Amino acid sequence: MSQLFRMTPESYKRLVKDAQSDPERFWLRESERLEWSASPSRAADKGAGWFEDGRLNASVNCIDRHLHTRGDQAAIIWQGEDEDNVVTLTYRDLYDRVCSLANVLRDHGVRKGDRVAIHLPAVADGVVAMLACARIGALHIVLFGGFSAEAIADRLADSGAVAVITANVGRRGAKRIPFKTTMDAAIKLRGAASAVRHVFVVSVTEDKVPLQEGRDALLAPLMDEAPSDSPPELMKSADPLFLLYTSGSTGKPKGIVHSTGGYLTWASFTHELIFDHKPGDVFWCTADIGWITGHTYVAYGPLANGSTLLMFEGMPSHPAPGRWWDVIRKHRVTTFYTSPTAIRALMAEGDEIPARYDLSSLRVLGSVGEPINHEAWTWFHDVIGGGRCPVVDTWWQTETGGAMISLVPGAVAPRPASATLPLPGVNLLLLDEKGQKLDGSAEGILCIDGSWPGRALTIWNDDALFRKTYLDPYPGHYFTGDGARRDEDGYFWITGRVDDVINVSGHRIGSAEIEDALSEIHDISESAAVGIPHDIKGQGLIVYVVPHAGLSEAQIVSVREQAVKVISARIGRYAVPEQIYVVSDLPKTRSGKNVRRLMRKIACGDKEGFGDLSTLANPGIVEELITAVAAACG
Repeated sequence: MSQLFRMTPESYKRLVKDAQSDPERFWLRESERLEWSASPSRAADKGAGWFEDGRLNASVNCIDRHLHTRGDQAAIIWQGEDEDNVVTLTYRDLYDRVCSLANVLRDHGVRKGDRVAIHLPAVADGVVAMLACARIGALHIVLFGGFSAEAIADRLADSGAVAVITANVGRRGAKRIPFKTTMDAAIKLRGAASAVRHVFVVSVTEDKVPLQEGRDALLAPLMDEAPSDSPPELMKSADPLFLLYTSGSTGKPKGIVHSTGGYLTWASFTHELIFDHKPGDVFWCTADIGWITGHTYVAYGPLANGSTLLMFEGMPSHPAPGRWWDVIRKHRVTTFYTSPTAIRALMAEGDEIPARYDLSSLRVLGSVGEPINHEAWTWFHDVIGGGRCPVVDTWWQTETGGAMISLVPGAVAPRPASATLPLPGVNLLLLDEKGQKLDGSAEGILCIDGSWPGRALTIWNDDALFRKTYLDPYPGHYFTGDGARRDEDGYFWITGRVDDVINVSGHRIGSAEIEDALSEIHDISESAAVGIPHDIKGQGLIVYVVPHAGLSEAQIVSVREQAVKVISARIGRYAVPEQIYVVSDLPKTRSGKNVRRLMRKIACGDKEGFGDLSTLANPGIVEELITAVAAACG
């Protein structure tokens, strides 16, 4: 089977050996996959970032350099919800649109180093906006379409965004999502309005929305009037390319900063390697561009490699089950990259649905966002891939910039539900709780030794937090926050978070973020959010709340209702808990720390095997939690 792919076991071993024996030479060679205005003379330079003396522009690497060889090739195929609504942008079309938008931004005073927020549904304009920002050296902050106004306001205020690109509305099935209305509400909150000078509105539909004079403008007329040629800003390799906010173990979202040259090298390298990229491929990553997967494998990786990427506006099973499979059939998709949550939901519809569609164009399948279970892996491989397509199960994070552990088609033997092996140049290790290295077959804390081109530069305006979160816990190593098991063959199996971050359908939600939102409710004195296994979402969110004493039954019911409303408003509907348990206290150590391990086990239905409870300040609360969970489960 390996002869069908670019990489063989032998060539892959040589690649791994090259990266290990002379990483400086290896990464300088890999940097040549990009077009540099000034080529770097060195790769890793501690404290200065990757390819530090190199100069380039990300949009040039994603568009301009392809114009001579593939200017008429489709860069983006956008499939709307309506079957006949298809827009194809060639690389030349993409160049014209990106340059026009870059000129609009420049004409409105957006300069190198400024921040621009992008808040759009699944339309091609999102990728155009990202590349237009990159062209002028502005940092883009892409905001997930499901964020509440308050969540958006937090990110606008923290980043100091001077301009916003949003939509009048978004379409999601029969629903209309009020993008502009949400953005207007966000700008009014928390002083964010002091930084935002311009709001550009993409007309996704014909719906009219209010425009504030002097601040708001419809984007299409401005782009029609702007020149379709725009000189790129020359950027240092270590200059920031974008900010992307991710939840953490504090209540405040963290603005992860990624570089230009290092990140783009990693995006291109990993996209080509793990998806066996070939000319003529049609690459479909179903992720929203508001997440890092959308940045790296919807936009930058595929376009840097001259691929054709597919974007779909709709949902997997709307208006009827099988819509995704029909899109694959219609556009002859070769590479399909999605989440275990989606795979499990589609699997539940039955094998007869995908069997109706010609999926023979597929050659590589991919999974991202959370560990995939054995059953879903097998169904994806056998039913969707027809047993012939490798399943690339990738492990990585917002902070890593791209995949770190993954099967490589043709080179690495599959092992269902295992992320398999670290990619060339990635040095993984397992540590025990004391920071001692574990050898051979073992289970422990997953860390990364050394650096790699895609690693985040810092946290926006808080380098001390970046170091505290990722570098200080285990000095000399990058702390991933995940646990893992390594088997006797060196394959890695991700066991889940070891910190207080919950991964719901690929969305990382900090427990502190949930708890901070619930603190607004007057009748709640304390709360704790934990994640438990979920058949569809990977992890489900469970919340325990402690109300003030003396509340009536009606008030307790109201507490639950208020909790749902506050979480929806502060964070988004995707963060609404599976269950909210009202209890009189939370299990705590004698120093007052919540024992989340116990809360997770109890929420999973466990009634024993809790270990020594004598160290708890309130061991009697365990039985109350067990009763509350049992009562809710009926």
